[in-house]
Amino acid sequence: MTRIILKRRKDEPVRRYHPWVFSGAIKRIEGEVENGDVVEIYANNGDFLAVGHYNNGSIAVRIISFEKRDLDQDFWNEKLATAYEYRTRIGLTQNEQTNCYRLIHAEGDGLPGLIIDMYNHHAVVQCHSIGMHKNRNEIAAALKHVFGEKLISIYDKSAAVLPREYALGVDDEFLYGEAESGIVHENGNQFEVNWVEGQKTGFFIDQRFNRQFLTQYVKDKTVLNAFCYSGGFSVYALQAGAKEVHSVDISAKAMELTDRNVALNTNHSSQHISYTADVLKFLKENDKVYDVMVVDPPAFAKSIKKRHNAVQGYKRLNRLALEQIASGGILFTFSCSQVVDNRLFYNTIVAAAIEANRKVRVMHHLSQSPDHPVSLFHPEGSYLKGLVVYVE
Repeated sequence: MTRIILKRRKDEPVRRYHPWVFSGAIKRIEGEVENGDVVEIYANNGDFLAVGHYNNGSIAVRIISFEKRDLDQDFWNEKLATAYEYRTRIGLTQNEQTNCYRLIHAEGDGLPGLIIDMYNHHAVVQCHSIGMHKNRNEIAAALKHVFGEKLISIYDKSAAVLPREYALGVDDEFLYGEAESGIVHENGNQFEVNWVEGQKTGFFIDQRFNRQFLTQYVKDKTVLNAFCYSGGFSVYALQAGAKEVHSVDISAKAMELTDRNVALNTNHSSQHISYTADVLKFLKENDKVYDVMVVDPPAFAKSIKKRHNAVQGYKRLNRLALEQIASGGILFTFSCSQVVDNRLFYNTIVAAAIEANRKVRVMHHLSQSPDHPVSLFHPEGSYLKGLVVYVE
């Protein structure tokens, strides 16, 4: 196996179990290597450190084992079984009220570059690294090993998230079965999910806890769900007794899906209005004052270079929301941009409140649901930031 030798003192992060090796830490490479190959990592003094997938980029190696072992089928079976046991421990694998959850959350489950979401025994796999994509058949076999006859389908939806040049030769495909969509349950609510045509893997599972958390604040209130996608927060709000719910998204398909999900769950469709519109324009032109607002935009920045523009975008968006919310209103605001950390997001909301001239109190700090775990040694995995604030 090809060896990656690190520079002196550059082994410390790996010894602390951080799962990334940056290109600048590499002293030399012993042997031939191509993108996606499995390599062994050694300290400058010759100590073995880890095994990982190589990629010619800023993050040169993503570590998938801190033990010296073969990455054979037994390895993949064990990793997925361990992840399944964790989801069982947090009450998801045998849950009649919730049958969609994240099985593998990349670094949080010790498998950087791999995402697997489960939708009522349908698995959707996203490989964000070439190495993981080269192991997709072993991953599929491990899913069959863990779920057995209960597993209905496996869909590989990696083409859009793989490195560009490699992705040119990749098509999304079924690795097992052929089901393209289905109805899933989340906390007793039903949602239509199409993992082939939908955004990401089909549904934003990471907001499950936060959607449930919203319900304690919406009874008899007017609610705005901005960037609603499939209407998750809207359905929860209506089920919890909201007086009126407005859902906004720029995608006409998203709004159609929202309307179907509202009808699937409630007899309160008359209390729900969908708007196909740009959220910023909607907030500027709409004169409705809301008691509760949910602002959950897509990632405004996916790289450090775009972080400043993202922060300005978050500030404008939240200023408009704070200007429009009722006195005594509650704002749920989120960022899923990994490059915008908790402190920067908090400070951005502070700036928005100052510009909106509103007095604001922080009620809660929110994050992703626990089936999206964060390794203690990889804080970068905490990508979803949320604040619940009370506006005077």
